Amino acid sequence: MQDNILVVGSSGQIGSELVLELRKSYGEDHVIASDIVESSVEVMNFGQFEILDITDNEKLLRIVKKHNISQIYLLAAILSANAEKNINHAWDLNMRSLFNVLNLAKEKIIKKIFWPSSIAVFGPTTPKQLTPQYTVTEPNTVYGISKLAGERWCEYYFNKFNVDVRSIRYPGLIGWKSKPGGGTTDYAVEIFHQAIQNNTYTSFLSEKTTLPMMYMSDAIRATIEIMEAPFEKIKIRSSYNLSGISFNPREISNEISNHIKDFKINYSADFRQGIADSWPQSIDDSFAKEHWDWESKYNLTNMTDEMIINLKNKYKLASDEK
Repeated sequence: MQDNILVVGSSGQIGSELVLELRKSYGEDHVIASDIVESSVEVMNFGQFEILDITDNEKLLRIVKKHNISQIYLLAAILSANAEKNINHAWDLNMRSLFNVLNLAKEKIIKKIFWPSSIAVFGPTTPKQLTPQYTVTEPNTVYGISKLAGERWCEYYFNKFNVDVRSIRYPGLIGWKSKPGGGTTDYAVEIFHQAIQNNTYTSFLSEKTTLPMMYMSDAIRATIEIMEAPFEKIKIRSSYNLSGISFNPREISNEISNHIKDFKINYSADFRQGIADSWPQSIDDSFAKEHWDWESKYNLTNMTDEMIINLKNKYKLASDEK
């Protein structure tokens, strides 16, 4: 029988694109989007949608039973920069949401969970270059602490209750379909919008701040691939390292300048610089490659090509519709 899938956080940067890809594979009737606010027009118009506050366990259970859900992709979270502004709410949302879903699987109400972790689990004491899968994890942000705690709980629920939970540590994610969600790596999305609209951008990170990034198409593909991999291939039940592209603001601005000749970048570091400085510069994802055949497809050049082309078309279409 066809699995029914619930995507929690379908209005976010990842969720809005993940829903559309899942519906291509599983069918519009089998992928239910949900969020505390309505999602994109595409998500809302081509499939079912439920308003859901993921901390409301009773509402979650009603939706799961109503749609006979067997898989949940839990994407709702308060990201790094926003979490520092509201510590208690960030911890409460990020942790309660995970427990609500893990307990559904523990009680055998659902069969499979995807929960995203992040490079934020690493901290100032973590090796910066080719950060290993198993290494020092001493995060110094609310977001990172919640993600590290979540990793330990995911592994605990797998070992104790045989919950089929799967996770990847996302690097910074770059896509053109939705706005950034309040993360420290958001500059790498904002820079494209500002370059096309204004020919200039002021980065809140310094020019040589190298961070691990990934084009959204790769991230969505990785998310679906790990969920579709055979049970026995997923040997790490905390969270897998995942690598795409590493670059800094100067390097991405140079790449954009190949498309927009008069583009200029300025630098004015803010509190997010301290967060970025605590994170790795590159990631070793050899376990993901070995266990479930992960392989990234995008580099800085072809990612920039796609971002520029798609955003120019998006802004032109918006202008034509006015």
